[in-house]
Amino acid sequence: MGRVVFREATVLDGEHLPRGGLTVVVDDNRITSVSERDPVDLGPEDRVVDLGGRTLMPGMVTCHFHATYHELGLLPGPFGLSEAPALQAVRAVKNLEKVLMSGFTSAVSAGAPFGIDGSMVQAIKEGAIAGPRFVPGSRDLSTTGHANDYAPWYWRVGEPGALHLCDGPDEFRKAVREEIKEGARIIKMFVTGGHGVPRAPERIEMTAEEMGAAIEAAHLRGAKIRGHIANREAILMAVELGMDVIDHGDGMDGECIDRIVAAGTFVVPSMFFLFKYAELLKGQSPAMAEAMQEELDSALAVLPMAHDAGVKLVLGDDYGAAGFPHGIYGEELEFYVKVAGMAPLDVVRWATVNGAALMGRGDELGGVSAGKLADLLVVDGDPIADIAVLADRTRILAVMKDGQFMKDELAS
Repeated sequence: MGRVVFREATVLDGEHLPRGGLTVVVDDNRITSVSERDPVDLGPEDRVVDLGGRTLMPGMVTCHFHATYHELGLLPGPFGLSEAPALQAVRAVKNLEKVLMSGFTSAVSAGAPFGIDGSMVQAIKEGAIAGPRFVPGSRDLSTTGHANDYAPWYWRVGEPGALHLCDGPDEFRKAVREEIKEGARIIKMFVTGGHGVPRAPERIEMTAEEMGAAIEAAHLRGAKIRGHIANREAILMAVELGMDVIDHGDGMDGECIDRIVAAGTFVVPSMFFLFKYAELLKGQSPAMAEAMQEELDSALAVLPMAHDAGVKLVLGDDYGAAGFPHGIYGEELEFYVKVAGMAPLDVVRWATVNGAALMGRGDELGGVSAGKLADLLVVDGDPIADIAVLADRTRILAVMKDGQFMKDELAS
């Protein structure tokens, strides 16, 4: 098989403003050159694609992804046990394909039941399903009676579903080891209430000793760890103990920002969920809509401070929650530009450079330069001039992962 040569590309590398008139060569699964000239040794097996100025950019990364979520919150029952595992796995297959075709060539899990994530990774590796590079997650680790362990009638069910309940440091260590054994490469902890769960954000669900034991156990086995956190005190505790990723980060202030930057912790603001729900609830429950809008406004006020200080912000949200479906991933970028007021290039950087760094693969992914893995998008439009083009899947003409076209609507 020959090379793929993209001519007359406008390259958006995630770090700089678009640059036109470039030729990008992909050989096997890597980018071998980015220059203003075509290769002089073109052969009959090489495929030359004239992009005519269309944008060539890195595949994006969504860093908070629940592959199994589907109208979460509508069905009664224990968290993760309301529907059959096989049905949840089938939905995960469809959602992983959907996120890939939306231009996200990598995804990092924020939790799933029954070891489904690990099975998805194996299926993608075998070519049985189409999906992104996927970092599989765990069940949600937290203490008895925490924010999602709230329905007393199922306490004796025995099957944990999406929860892994732990009490005391030793149980947290064992739980982390069990989740890694079942395929998780990033461990999810439910540290506080708030941000869409039925407990107050001020409530901290575990001790520092319990959190520290989980973090240590994950790191000793080469896994990352993330936490659902929605208050200042819990943020500070998590950062001090070495949490890799803070989900939501509601309540973040200047001191939190300074500590987060010093520690190099990643933050997934996930504000798009709050925005959509505040809109959804206006006609159904004005009081709830107002409360959610206040939560969103507080988070939006801190976001530019965090970005300017150097917090490593990334994309991702609770897609699959009721009224917040899978498939609208690209609208998240549009939200951060048009509602939150962030610069388009900054948001593209969160989606590419920062996402690759969270995966620990910043040297290979998240850019368009010689030596990088060929995870690339061809976009009909300029995301810097109009970020909304990334929300329109018909404008994403090609998706390449590891040098192979997963979507190809390009003329040769």
